[in-house]
Amino acid sequence: MNKTLIWILAARPKTLLAAFVPVIVGTSLAVAEGSYNLFVSSVALICSILIQIGTNFTNDLYDHLKGADTKERVGPKRALNEGWVTVAQMKVAIYLSFLLSFLMGLYLVYYAGPFILLIGILSIISGFMYTAGPFPLAYNGLGDLFVFLFFGFVGTVGTYFINTGYISSQALISAIPVGALVTNILVVNNYRDIEQDKMAGKQTLAVLLGKNFAFVEYCTLLASSFAVPLIMYIYYDLTYWIFLPYLTLPFAYKLIIMLLNYKGTELNPALELSAKLSALFGLLFSLGLCL
Repeated sequence: MNKTLIWILAARPKTLLAAFVPVIVGTSLAVAEGSYNLFVSSVALICSILIQIGTNFTNDLYDHLKGADTKERVGPKRALNEGWVTVAQMKVAIYLSFLLSFLMGLYLVYYAGPFILLIGILSIISGFMYTAGPFPLAYNGLGDLFVFLFFGFVGTVGTYFINTGYISSQALISAIPVGALVTNILVVNNYRDIEQDKMAGKQTLAVLLGKNFAFVEYCTLLASSFAVPLIMYIYYDLTYWIFLPYLTLPFAYKLIIMLLNYKGTELNPALELSAKLSALFGLLFSLGLCL
């Protein structure tokens, strides 16, 4: 296989939408307030994508080393598990991804202040510790919380802060559907892999609390996401455009049905659709905020 294609697949391009949504929502809030810098937001987007890629590479490496990825894997193929790259090559890729993100992020620190440096360092550390280190978050039931906090509040509110210089209640509320729908991508993944994760000793919330909990968690995160536009319409001076994300309700219904009826590899389309729902909801939400 072509080396370029191998690294593209290893970066998991379908998951990179998760890095895109927080930045576009945070920027749209700033646009709505007339205080934005598209160049700064673009740099923030590149940094976010690089951290996501570094996290994906780290996940690939340590799931492989810890035996969570095997030849019986029911999810999409992984580079190390398939023998496409070596452990040494993956370690270099992890280092370069996080280093490049840090170096580009220094411009954001120069523009918006030391608070952004703290956010950037914590994001890189957390991305690495998601599956690495003495207490990997994904292996100890904290993966869902990590994703919700960093993709929701850190990504969305951080982007808003870079553009405006302050944090508002509207930014905090807007972060909820962003974090919730990105977290649901992980929930489907863990729901699908529950038996394999049990054998590998990977203590996800789905493993610790069971499939029924994972299903309820998924539905709760969906419900909270769709509640936010209504809450914002009631409490803020917004127009009916804020309800644009409700156009994605048929996708949400389809996903619930899929989780109820599918298992194993049958859930791979649900994983992809959850990512698409997150992206489409985020785009419509951003458009509604701007309009």
